[in-house]
Amino acid sequence: MCGIVGYIGERDSVPVIMDSLGRLEYRGYDSAGIAVIDDTGALVGSKAEGKLARLAERLANGEALHGHVGVGHTRWATHGRPSDENAHPHLDCSKKFAVVHNGIIENYAALRAELIGEGHTFTSETDTEVLAHLLERHYSGDLVTAVRHTLAEVRGAFALGVISSDAPDRLIFARNGASPLVVGLGEGEMFVASDIPAILQYTRKVIVLEEGEVVEVRRDGYALTAFDGKTIDREVRQIAWEASSAEKSGFKHFMLKEIFEQPNVVKETLAGRIDESHDVQLGMELGIEEIVLRAMTKISITGCGTAYHAGMVGMYLMRALCKIPVEMELASEFRYGDRAMDPRTLTIAM
Repeated sequence: MCGIVGYIGERDSVPVIMDSLGRLEYRGYDSAGIAVIDDTGALVGSKAEGKLARLAERLANGEALHGHVGVGHTRWATHGRPSDENAHPHLDCSKKFAVVHNGIIENYAALRAELIGEGHTFTSETDTEVLAHLLERHYSGDLVTAVRHTLAEVRGAFALGVISSDAPDRLIFARNGASPLVVGLGEGEMFVASDIPAILQYTRKVIVLEEGEVVEVRRDGYALTAFDGKTIDREVRQIAWEASSAEKSGFKHFMLKEIFEQPNVVKETLAGRIDESHDVQLGMELGIEEIVLRAMTKISITGCGTAYHAGMVGMYLMRALCKIPVEMELASEFRYGDRAMDPRTLTIAM
């Protein structure tokens, strides 16, 4: 899953963004990029296929960037192969807008054709780039309004972030669907990321965006609204857990860490759910009555990545234990498939 980071404040944004992107490496990625508004007011950036270290090397050798507002991204390819050109952020023709994006714009092909017909030039194979050109189309002096008009034209589940050289004092982020976004509150600085561990070393005060929300972030605060512009008040959360719980904790890589965590994870999962007679006691924990559960005639499991592989193990286990049909389907294809499902099918989304 792609990683998104944004920063605005007194610090040089580049080290903050690169550090935060490094803390999102557990999500998996094939390329990385960064864009900032420099001291001259210009929108500048760098991106590279491969590991974050390649981007860091470019920044250290000839592509040095500096600025107090910026966005960064680690990409997991969907539309378009892994490459420098397809890495985020993506710019519009005027190079005034930079966009980072997690998710899928389902109607991007039609929008792309329409924008090309209007004279826009595309430099990547991604669905994300249409967002930058839509912002260019809709911008008339107010960045938030341009974002809202852009959101009205696109379909899909996504999280996106925008910076503009015409509005160097703010970041705009939006969420639609399952792609997460959190805003971290600092003193004279603000952070945005697609997961809390990315910014936990800078602040423990966060707000979590929900579906259908836009946030305008400035150095001294934020404005949270719905897509239609209605103001939203949300309580600030204080994060108590440590970043190490989501990091490698001295292991060479995340897979090795997760292998060694398995015994404790299994123990914690079973704790309180198996009695002295070794009977499973779930009660109403599943949110479904036992009589309804026993009436199910089929189980459908869906997930992506490691969740998909875990689901495959679960599929074979449940077939053996439940003696009913169990199928596993990749989550990215789930909504598009021609599945035989009815009210007696239990779906487990991982």
